[in-house]
Amino acid sequence: MSGHSKWSTIKRKKGAVDAKRGKIFTRLIKEITVAARMGGGDPDGNPRLRSAIATAKTENMPKDNIDRAIKKGTGELEGAVYEEVTYEGYGPGGVAVLVDCMTDNRNRTVADVRHAFTKSGGNLGETGCVNYMFDKKGSILVDKDSIDEEKLMDMALEAGAEDVLEEESEFQVITAPEDFDAVREALESEEVSFLEASVSMIPQNVVEVTEEGAVKRLLRLMETLEDNDDVQNVHSNFDIPDEIMESLS
Repeated sequence: MSGHSKWSTIKRKKGAVDAKRGKIFTRLIKEITVAARMGGGDPDGNPRLRSAIATAKTENMPKDNIDRAIKKGTGELEGAVYEEVTYEGYGPGGVAVLVDCMTDNRNRTVADVRHAFTKSGGNLGETGCVNYMFDKKGSILVDKDSIDEEKLMDMALEAGAEDVLEEESEFQVITAPEDFDAVREALESEEVSFLEASVSMIPQNVVEVTEEGAVKRLLRLMETLEDNDDVQNVHSNFDIPDEIMESLS
């Protein structure tokens, strides 16, 4: 397994997703607020908002929370004004890392992100230093035990997906960004449940990290970034052999 799916799987195995439900809600509220500010509060005419609301519902966010976030975005309620910024750098083992943030204080955020990289033995780079190593794609993760691969493949490709990849414990449906909502809605209509669904940065190639110390520092970097309230998503191109992950468990 590699990159985006690798980190997602590690988080689920460690129980981090459920343990950090409050942080997930915070990030979703920011995304809904920014989407509403940029494209209006009507999800029918705002694909980004529609996708954010769908994700929030998947995470069982209360409707009142969603409605308040939309109203903050449209200016009906007062709230912080967030700007989007992506930081790029290299982590332990020479892996590329992209950090998507939403912040109301850019100076605070860049200082925190730089400190996380430095503390792990990595370094924050200039804009564009690693972005070219990734492609923006829709990514939908489905538990392998919940559906037959051929059935999922047929449904996904018919809905407009580009590919279905088999990972360790899940299938990954890949779409063009503009087709993500249509594919997601088509699978939902067939009652396919998702482990995760988002437009993400998928690595073109992966870097295998095998030295145990580098693996520990890399995972610490990823966790530190994820714990930051200003960070929305972290993308990387690492691959860690399963036997090393098992030895660290």
